[in-house]
Amino acid sequence: MTNAFPKLHNAMWPGLVGKGDGPDQEPPISLERMLELTAAAEVNGQKFDGIDYFLFLPHTNPEASDDELRAIADQIGSHGFSVGSLVAPVWPGTVGDSAMGDDEARGKFLSAVKMACRIARVFEDHGIRKYGVIRIDSAEFGVEKWRESPAASTSKIAATFREAAKIAADNGQRLAAEGEICWAGMHSWKDMLDLLEEVGMPESLGFQADLAHTYLYLLGYNAPEHALVQPGYSDDEFWAAYAQMTDKLRPWTIDFHVAQNDGEVHGAGSHDKTGKHCPADDPNGKLDITRCAGYWLKGATDRGIQHICWDGCMFPNSTLEDSQTWNTILDAMIKVRDSHGWS
Repeated sequence: MTNAFPKLHNAMWPGLVGKGDGPDQEPPISLERMLELTAAAEVNGQKFDGIDYFLFLPHTNPEASDDELRAIADQIGSHGFSVGSLVAPVWPGTVGDSAMGDDEARGKFLSAVKMACRIARVFEDHGIRKYGVIRIDSAEFGVEKWRESPAASTSKIAATFREAAKIAADNGQRLAAEGEICWAGMHSWKDMLDLLEEVGMPESLGFQADLAHTYLYLLGYNAPEHALVQPGYSDDEFWAAYAQMTDKLRPWTIDFHVAQNDGEVHGAGSHDKTGKHCPADDPNGKLDITRCAGYWLKGATDRGIQHICWDGCMFPNSTLEDSQTWNTILDAMIKVRDSHGWS
């Protein structure tokens, strides 16, 4: 029997992240087209159940009216999809600004969280959204400024996150901070854990684990002192390190991204150095996707997880437009659910 849960979602933001009109950039892919590509995927009669969604232009105006948001919900629902986790526009250049910035910057960060909560509630009232979190990060690109005063910088981020978590709780939402090497104060497994513990609000703010990004946590990019494996590691060393990392972060994990990584770092447009997502069947991929996912999904229902999402940021448009890309991804997602899901 195929497990009914977790529901399988595809992310819409790969059509936006790293895209633009700058040098060497490809144009964004519209929400409509991303929905079409996702809806067309099918493996042995199984399809994607829903989408996760970035709340910013050109896909969505975060200041859209309720009626405009309901129209978007209708558009998503017309493909048979639900909406799961939402990405708050917390970065400079969107609505927000750095969580470790001055009062003005932190105020913008909190405004972005408020906007995301409003949109979440409109989608819930509509009926298109029944589960999922709101994704945030520190919105501080790179670690140089953080390193000038690590403890004070983390404390400032934690204070901002606590205020954001209160806003979320008041709106019936949960926040998940995505661990990624480009975000100050979240750039290693240890710094991420320290931040979560300093915030200390697990009922309202948890961790979003991404297979691609957390692989680089093992290698200690941007924090060599926290590396758990060294180049040339053996299989035994890898799985021992993977268990060590996931044992620390899994209790906080309330949202999960399936992905592949080849161990390289990558940046596109204004997206700072981060994990380079790879196609699910990339021959250079370092991860056994199904096995790795099991480490994060252990006890998932106890933490309220009802869906998982594929994240393929920074794929070229030719890859995104290839229907086989999505069938291969969906197949990988189904294997994760078959191995680690529930009814």
